[in-house]
Amino acid sequence: MNLILLGAPGAGKGTQAELLVKKLQIPAISTGNMLREAIQNGTELGAQAKQYMDGGLLVPDELILGIVKERVAKPDCEKGFILDGVPRTQAQAEALDRMGVRIDHVISLEIDDQVIESRMTGRRVCKNCGASYHIAANPPKTQGVCDECGGELIIRADDTAETVRKRLQVYHASTEVLKTYYQRQGKLVLIQGDQSIEQANRDILSAIGAKA
Repeated sequence: MNLILLGAPGAGKGTQAELLVKKLQIPAISTGNMLREAIQNGTELGAQAKQYMDGGLLVPDELILGIVKERVAKPDCEKGFILDGVPRTQAQAEALDRMGVRIDHVISLEIDDQVIESRMTGRRVCKNCGASYHIAANPPKTQGVCDECGGELIIRADDTAETVRKRLQVYHASTEVLKTYYQRQGKLVLIQGDQSIEQANRDILSAIGAKA
């Protein structure tokens, strides 16, 4: 079962990927982890990617997708895999198809921008120990103070309202066209992302024909 997880920043892709890894016994593969692994393992593609990264440049599509192909050919992907963070554009999706990387289902976590903004701007992180809170869903016992170590709770730079809105604009402009691309192939599965984590996971498993 080869899956792609789509969804805006803050839609819950990471959480669902973790649950699917446990339920389906297949690895979740993120772009960042793949690049680091290829570089650490000293593969030819990894060495090429390192040159771009060391120069502060974006790694070209063909190189990233070559590393994806290399990664999904490993033994732990024999029963399937979950791609998170790739493809990001239709050009990448088309290149994956050309490379012969088979995709069975594309799961898109659907959630309103306003809900995402509320989720992400409500997050607070301890400056000292990194413990995570949410002002509505998981507030600290004392406002602005970490329960664990008494440290100050701060808003991360990428959780400010302005940054969240920019990230959502980028998502809608580039990644969302993938939904149309995979819908035409009959692979797209839409899942409501603003329900409980457990229910969303049950809906995903049901939609792809796996046991909950």
